Amino acid sequence: MSDDPRLNPDPDADHEIDAHTGHLEVDPVTGYDTTGHDWNGIRELNTPFPKLALWAMILTFVYSVIAWVLLPAWPYGKDFTRGLLGLDQTEMAVESYRALTADRSDWMAKFEAGDFPALQADDTLMLPAMAAADRLFQDNCAACHGADGGGGPGFPVLNDDYWLWGGDPETIAETLHVGINATGDDTRFGQMPAFDWMERGELSALADYVTALPQGNADADSEGGVLFADNCSACHAEGGIGGMENGAPALTDQAVIYGQDRASVLETLRRGRQGVMPAWSDRLTEAEINLLALYVANLSKDDVEGQQ
Repeated sequence: MSDDPRLNPDPDADHEIDAHTGHLEVDPVTGYDTTGHDWNGIRELNTPFPKLALWAMILTFVYSVIAWVLLPAWPYGKDFTRGLLGLDQTEMAVESYRALTADRSDWMAKFEAGDFPALQADDTLMLPAMAAADRLFQDNCAACHGADGGGGPGFPVLNDDYWLWGGDPETIAETLHVGINATGDDTRFGQMPAFDWMERGELSALADYVTALPQGNADADSEGGVLFADNCSACHAEGGIGGMENGAPALTDQAVIYGQDRASVLETLRRGRQGVMPAWSDRLTEAEINLLALYVANLSKDDVEGQQ
């Protein structure tokens, strides 16, 4: 019979003090001595550290040493240790970008001339181009106009068929080039003047009329309707239908830039509006602008086809 108490637990046996731990008690089930700690009758066993965990720690330490030697690891000052492999994620990212640019250069060059009808007719070209155009849109336009071109407070919708200056690719490309109320001399200019010169009652009547336009129950013969015809229809067209491509939006749909609840309309009438879109010719190439113009034009086209 073995003398190992773990193999022959005897709850009635007398155990002398362990020379190593100095503990008197030995667990009768496992044969391990206890640490002397007791929590409401639950005694802590003095079991050895698991070998699996020990080896895991050893392997982790060995890996960390190898990684420190081979890979960039330790910062010092404004630099860091490069490692024996000389890996640099910044350089790797730049190389990947250059490879991507070289891969796209062949078909991207076809967009420089801006022959939009020919480009739209080339389905083989447009398939990869629209994927790249979507990335351009998300990176440069979505913050204001929304990921799907659905617009937001202060920013026009791009996925419907209502346009401030026109929705064909040529016109969109021109808008991207020069911007709206931007800093260049050729920028498109659009301003809603303040009507603070009107009497309070007139402003209220005009706001009521404009607010009713999307519901289709605005009374053209009302005081507000007469005020609209005299002061607003020159830009927004008769009945607020828009479409004059002068920078003034339609007021009969739900995609009003600054909101068409009564409070928002009164704020617009009292203070005016003058939104800004920057010119993109300093940031995007000619090919990228033309590609983006086709993408935005397709947003409207997809919306119209979806409604049909």
